[in-house]
Amino acid sequence: METEEQLIAATAQANQALAASGQSDMVWGHAAIRDPDNRGVWMKASGWSFGEVTGDRVALVSPAGEVLAGHGPRHIEYPIHTEVMLARPDVGCVVHTHAPAACAFAALDRPLLALSHDGVEFADPPVGRFTRTGSLISSADLGKALADAIGDGNGALLPRHGLVTVGPDPARAVMRAALLARACQVQLQALAAGEIKTWSDAAEIERKKAEVWPESQYNAGYAYLCRLAAAASI
Repeated sequence: METEEQLIAATAQANQALAASGQSDMVWGHAAIRDPDNRGVWMKASGWSFGEVTGDRVALVSPAGEVLAGHGPRHIEYPIHTEVMLARPDVGCVVHTHAPAACAFAALDRPLLALSHDGVEFADPPVGRFTRTGSLISSADLGKALADAIGDGNGALLPRHGLVTVGPDPARAVMRAALLARACQVQLQALAAGEIKTWSDAAEIERKKAEVWPESQYNAGYAYLCRLAAAASI
């Protein structure tokens, strides 16, 4: 069982890794980790950028929005994390960013294709789309609707807002956020150049999931982002 100190450190590191992946939007966006005692989620405190998150800028937030430990204030959109984790016992980390490529691609209302390795986890089955609102997900009802949009998948695009990704641990949730943003960017670039003519079919997608994205490669990519974040803080 992880201690509170370890959970706080892991939460800070996940947010810093998102900064290293290039997904910062000033002080908005957040990553959260499940509290193993089912008290809620450990998440970035409001008012700080991904890259500014340290151990004293992490709060334990209950499903009712109470700050139970750590240091607040909490983000308004805490239900993104609490409701998705209530709906998905297999999820240990939830990420929400405002990646510009995700916003731009979601506005096209097109299927996301596996044009590169990045899109493999989101093309088949198709990545969820949360269409209830493009505004803040600030209530349990909206958080539950988001969880429904994600289903048993790896995340969702939020048209007019950004993206949410999930994973059993920070490595997979953070890397999936990076990969989803990159997959959107690759498809935008392809569309700008002309008609898209080739992409991975279902069989190649399944092969790539096993060959390109085993757990070891998620861990390797996440470790790289953590090294970048550590170097940036020196």
